[in-house]
Amino acid sequence: MKKIIYIIVVLAVGVLGFSCNQRTEAEKIVDAAIEVYGGELYESSIIDFDFRNIHYTIYKTPTAFEYIREFADSTGIIRDVLNNSGFVRTLDGTPIDTLTEERIGAYSRSINSVAYFAYLPYGLNDAAAVKTYLGETEINEKKYHLIKVTFVPEGGGEHYEDEFLYWIGVADYSLDFMAYSYHTDGGGVRMREVSEVMEVGGIRFQNYLNLKPEDKNTPVEKMQELYLSGNLELLSEIILENIVLKPLSK
Repeated sequence: MKKIIYIIVVLAVGVLGFSCNQRTEAEKIVDAAIEVYGGELYESSIIDFDFRNIHYTIYKTPTAFEYIREFADSTGIIRDVLNNSGFVRTLDGTPIDTLTEERIGAYSRSINSVAYFAYLPYGLNDAAAVKTYLGETEINEKKYHLIKVTFVPEGGGEHYEDEFLYWIGVADYSLDFMAYSYHTDGGGVRMREVSEVMEVGGIRFQNYLNLKPEDKNTPVEKMQELYLSGNLELLSEIILENIVLKPLSK
């Protein structure tokens, strides 16, 4: 009898462990895309690049991150640092301690947004990201997995109400399109189409065409339909320049 009970307990623990380690369909697709784009290199590299005349230095792991941007204006050299400890801005090396909470929030959102999109698809596995598989779809005669991503309030920051859609190739796991709605800074909705793919140091980076609909209140789920019917306007181009990878010191 004791032997039977022991076997049942062992089996129960095994089943529990298996179920806890199971990945959803959306998670498995994102995992495959991350592997295609660079995999573990994301967590062992510091990435430098220029975007719109601003220099960025970024690293990100599952437990820590630091985003730095530097640029010059009429007052001197501005350096913003956003990490696990918070946000700090310095002017010519001197910390600015007169920033309002509103300004700190705006600067943090701005630098975080650039880092998030530069690191795609790696950021889709953030702890606060909730992924839902919406099935297969087709754009320009190519089949895609459509993944919806939302964020939980705890850990999702000010963007927890935003919604993101990602089109990941069924055959090659390339992230060719994305669309998102946002509620900060006046709100709106965007769709991005890959315009250029670059591989640097084993990590794949992408430039995008940034598209918008006529109505900023358009549901994000309508963006594919508007794209296919030619009813999106080119707002800007997202171009990363001078990309350099350096190993993260341990």
